[in-house]
Amino acid sequence: MSREKFQSISAADFFYKNREIAGFDNPVRATYTIIRELVENALDACEQYSIKPEVRVKLIDEGSSIYRLKIEDNGIGVPYDQVPYAFAQILFGSKYTLRQSRGIFGLGGKMAILYGQITSHSTVKVMSSTGGFEKYSYELNINIQENHPIIRKKEVTPNPARWRGTIVQFNFEGDYIRAKPKIVEYFRQTSVLMPYANIFFVDPEGVLYRFDRITDVMPKPAEEVKPHPYGVDLEVVQRMINASRSNNMGDFLANNFHRVGVATALNFLKSVKISADANPKTLQPKDLLTIVSRMKDYDGFQPPDAQCLSPIGNDLLEKGIMREYKPEFVAVTQRGASAYSGYPFIVEAAIAYGGDIPIAPPDEMTVFRYANKIPLLYDLHSDVAMKVIKKINWQRYKLEPNSMPLAFFIHICATKVPYKTVGKEYIADRPEVEYEIEWALKTCAREMRMHLAKKDRVSSMQRRLTVFERYLPLISQFSTELSGAPNQPNIEKVLKRLQANAKQVEQRSLVQTD
Repeated sequence: MSREKFQSISAADFFYKNREIAGFDNPVRATYTIIRELVENALDACEQYSIKPEVRVKLIDEGSSIYRLKIEDNGIGVPYDQVPYAFAQILFGSKYTLRQSRGIFGLGGKMAILYGQITSHSTVKVMSSTGGFEKYSYELNINIQENHPIIRKKEVTPNPARWRGTIVQFNFEGDYIRAKPKIVEYFRQTSVLMPYANIFFVDPEGVLYRFDRITDVMPKPAEEVKPHPYGVDLEVVQRMINASRSNNMGDFLANNFHRVGVATALNFLKSVKISADANPKTLQPKDLLTIVSRMKDYDGFQPPDAQCLSPIGNDLLEKGIMREYKPEFVAVTQRGASAYSGYPFIVEAAIAYGGDIPIAPPDEMTVFRYANKIPLLYDLHSDVAMKVIKKINWQRYKLEPNSMPLAFFIHICATKVPYKTVGKEYIADRPEVEYEIEWALKTCAREMRMHLAKKDRVSSMQRRLTVFERYLPLISQFSTELSGAPNQPNIEKVLKRLQANAKQVEQRSLVQTD
């Protein structure tokens, strides 16, 4: 009887064999996912350094279901010696920090390149520069079994114009015709959240989709923060102790955790009966376990703050919605920072009415979801946002989502978005997140109810005025004939007063709406 053969595989080999879990399960989904992942990387390279994004995407049909993708950005660029690892080593990147960013696994862009390599047998070509006097070009493959880059070619050339940014180009097997609706909608929804970006997409048919910048204002970039006590486990704390130079627990807690000062550290250690002078590297395992367990329910820690987040903001979100949908009215709100499991997050929401927003099909609703500025276009009915929308009693707010031109926008920004899958398409129903979404939507719904009530008052006044304008002359004529009076009463003063009242009501409504 033969014995089982045990072996390990690299991260690249694992995702090569299980690429469907990252959104590469068929050519249609893969085409959309590849473009999305590379555009996300390009936008992050700009936003994290307060650079107004200029992203150019071109997709060329090479025949036989093979496409060539070229993406250029004006971001910070990738250092010369890091290019091979940044583009050809799975789970290598700059996003393993506690701050908001689109990517969280160091996986998406490399998975796109890996998918291109295994479906079209081509290399990825990368040109980059950080704005110095040189720009550098690489042709790379991924060594799947060992998960390291294979450099096929590299070249350094002068950069007299001091160009800065990154250009990525590779082939892959795909199906643009069937993926087109999702891809175009992805760019449109991205422009809603980023009215400060210039985004250009040329598709295989030669059609240019252009989304121009309409404002120079950008959100404040997210800042890296230390771990919060509510969000760590035994392994994380042990790693922090191994990397720390602190020789006592008081200093260790105050220097290595988010929003923990010396007084808070001493009070916490007193509650767990650990000496503040104890050396963290000599703690017994049972003491370390006690500390970590008590951290999760100790109410003396301040909650995480929002400096590690970069929300859109009410003004920018409203500008993006108005540009794309031209609604009659939009209600926008941003909730205060909250946290789940020690990870801070902020919910932003909007409800738009009228304009270019269509009435949803029967039993459907028009819902747009975003996470860390990424449009989520798949699996709507599995998302926590849809669960919240369905449970709200909209009639209380005089809203009928199935018969009115309404659109719901929900954006969650967090250091760790609670996705249900690696493919990052829908968000788990965490109670804290669900609560914030619900109250954000209810806040918008109250504003919408007020707008519609004012609109009804204006409409009622206009109808009343129309009735008077139509019938008052007849009433004047008939009453004159019945009374035998020589002249008809002057109705102009009455009509002018009614017109003035109607105008005042309309102006008050417009001022209150603004």
